[in-house]
Amino acid sequence: MTLIEPFLQRTRIAYFSMEIAVRPEMHTYAGGLGILAGDTARSAADLDLPMVFVTLISREGYLGQEIGPGGEQIDHPDPWEPGDWAAPLDAMVAATIEGRPVWIRPWLHVLTCPLGNRIPILLLDTQLEQNDPLDRTITDRLYGGGDVHRLKQEIVLGVGGERLLRALGFEVETFHLNEGHAALLPAALLRRHRRQSIRSGDGALNYDADPVRAQCVFTTHTPIEAGHDRFAYADAERLLGDFLEPDQLRLLAGSDRLNMTHLALNLSGYVNGVAERHAQTTRRMFPGYAIRAITNGVHLPTWVHPAYARLFNGVAPDWAHNPETLADADQLPDGSVWTAHQEAKSALLAEIERSSGVRMNPNVPLIAFARRITAYKRPDLLLSDPERLRAIHARYPLQVVIAGKAHPSDAPGKQLIEHIHRRIADLSDQIPMAFLPNYDMAAAQTMVAGADIWLNTPIPPLEASGTSGMKAALNGVLNFSALDGWWIEAWREGVTGWAIGDGSPGTGEEDSEALYAKLENVVLPTYYDDRPQWIEMMKQAISKIGPRFNSQRMMRRYAVEAYLR
Repeated sequence: MTLIEPFLQRTRIAYFSMEIAVRPEMHTYAGGLGILAGDTARSAADLDLPMVFVTLISREGYLGQEIGPGGEQIDHPDPWEPGDWAAPLDAMVAATIEGRPVWIRPWLHVLTCPLGNRIPILLLDTQLEQNDPLDRTITDRLYGGGDVHRLKQEIVLGVGGERLLRALGFEVETFHLNEGHAALLPAALLRRHRRQSIRSGDGALNYDADPVRAQCVFTTHTPIEAGHDRFAYADAERLLGDFLEPDQLRLLAGSDRLNMTHLALNLSGYVNGVAERHAQTTRRMFPGYAIRAITNGVHLPTWVHPAYARLFNGVAPDWAHNPETLADADQLPDGSVWTAHQEAKSALLAEIERSSGVRMNPNVPLIAFARRITAYKRPDLLLSDPERLRAIHARYPLQVVIAGKAHPSDAPGKQLIEHIHRRIADLSDQIPMAFLPNYDMAAAQTMVAGADIWLNTPIPPLEASGTSGMKAALNGVLNFSALDGWWIEAWREGVTGWAIGDGSPGTGEEDSEALYAKLENVVLPTYYDDRPQWIEMMKQAISKIGPRFNSQRMMRRYAVEAYLR
């Protein structure tokens, strides 16, 4: 029996994602998109859904972040050894790129949940002696290279991934595209449905798209125009050859550039955004499409600190499989909740000291900001007025930890990291502050559990969902966030956390004033002067957010609303 054979008979759904966070040692993810895909796979296993996951092997990882002496980000490869966590399968398929056959071999990682259910994850690899040396590195570095290299990766994922599933014997009924990177997959399916009567030159589609739409589900994640992959048609036609007639591709993917989001929208029968507000924003960006909303969720057992897991076992023994039962977490004893929190906080403080040399106080509130460092997320908003922050600290001492990577080609994001380090250097004589380099899944698990306040400051409505705040809330960490993404749905002022602003895209000055005023007059006074209320809010955050914003609930909705339609 081959390694893949046990999965062939039952698997009916294939989930395609350029990245996936399976475990910290496998560097096949860059950030939130991959973390979501990993939580999706974990909940698919918990629920015993008939799924297979397809991604790139990304041998060199995404980005190993070093911080230089001037606070600059220094980019390094972040390699991992596939043989430690996956097994190569005895199969290969070829996708044609620039007229050459590019051979693709899958590696298999089997994700097994505590109930014993197993989910196959296929990692696509072009590092093969059969390939031209130019093509061997296509799958090496996640999001590596320029547009041409990215399009090659997306050909491997969408076209090669679908061919590989057929070659291995999978009989897939539903394809789920996690973002537009795999949009060439439905285009490949379309090629099998050419109409007998063909009209040319009149803007007609010469293929029957309805069978393809019946098979394809598309989840879009970004409300930012620049976040949607677009490729020059000259490059696309050179790389794809006769894959699809140029006029037909333009009908589906846009007249000026190959827009992968448009391609996926036009060939998917079910399309959704990842939060209610994100779906509204996406409908405005792409009018005329039926775009639904399935709000993201997180996998509770992965992100709950062991100290809290022990508490949850006492009031809701089945919480890991049925997160709805965490509604009873508001009955937890205050003392037990605080003890669990301090245990998680101690682990984070130890990591901060190990990583940065900064020693922090377990009795002073710790504000954490951790996400991709890019301009619209405004990672420096808390630091925008150093004197105001000093004045607040003089009344109510505070501590700050920041983490996150800038994309290698995001020069403004890299400048923000340098700016943050300068601010930290200016403020650290009074306020304990640290930047943790190389933020990854393992660091995230420590940070979301150990902070006191989880800060999120995007410019509305540019946050798609933002699942890190959900993970923090599971651990009783209180969100202090701009009203955007998932937080609009979870926010109950003074109950589950606090809002910054009113959800409108205010100026930086207006939003920083709103942040400082509430931090000084509401958030920190509650921590210092009304600890029972603070702990009550911790319990409310767990009991109101945990049962609703979890990947179990998310996957049940996908199964019923998207896969079984």
